[in-house]
Amino acid sequence: MNTTEWQTYLVTAESRSAGRTTPEVVGAALDGGVDVVQLRDKATSARERYETGLQLRELTADAGVPLLVNDRIDLAAAIDADGVHLGQSDLPVAVAREQLGEDAVVGVSASTAEQARAAEAAGADYLGVGAVYGTDSKDVSGDRDGIGTERVAAVADAVELPVIGIGGIDANNAAPVIEAGATGVAVLSAITAAEDPETAAAALRETVTE
Repeated sequence: MNTTEWQTYLVTAESRSAGRTTPEVVGAALDGGVDVVQLRDKATSARERYETGLQLRELTADAGVPLLVNDRIDLAAAIDADGVHLGQSDLPVAVAREQLGEDAVVGVSASTAEQARAAEAAGADYLGVGAVYGTDSKDVSGDRDGIGTERVAAVADAVELPVIGIGGIDANNAAPVIEAGATGVAVLSAITAAEDPETAAAALRETVTE
């Protein structure tokens, strides 16, 4: 799977979806053109995430879009996801490969060049770098004040892996993240909390692909 082509990446959080279900938000975002979906929904139970994941697996498969799971290798396996995204305190990349297979996509969060190089050496497929602009979301780890686009550039320069910027990003500020060397951007609230998630996803895509 070519992670270098991922430009718009949705991270789910039903707690921020204005009363809509995660499948409803994801369906609209897919219509708006997102390239990849990550099931996070940390405010819900593992059972609820599993049931939601099965619905997302159907939606993303129909759209030909990859589905990843945040942190939980077991959940990724249970719903036949395309891969997993791991934080710095999660299980190693090698364990994810062992459990999910060599073809699985394994992403790793990194906020420094050192972390990025370690993830690359471990065999990660892409990096999630941030929080770029900072965020008040408990669903996104990283510096609440933001690491800034200069750090994104430093990470991108340190590795050959695709870099996905995350944290406080929307259609209005995504362009500088791409200009800094990121191949794409991941968003949570910019789509999930939007009045019209499909329109928000399309606007983000237009900004990133200009």
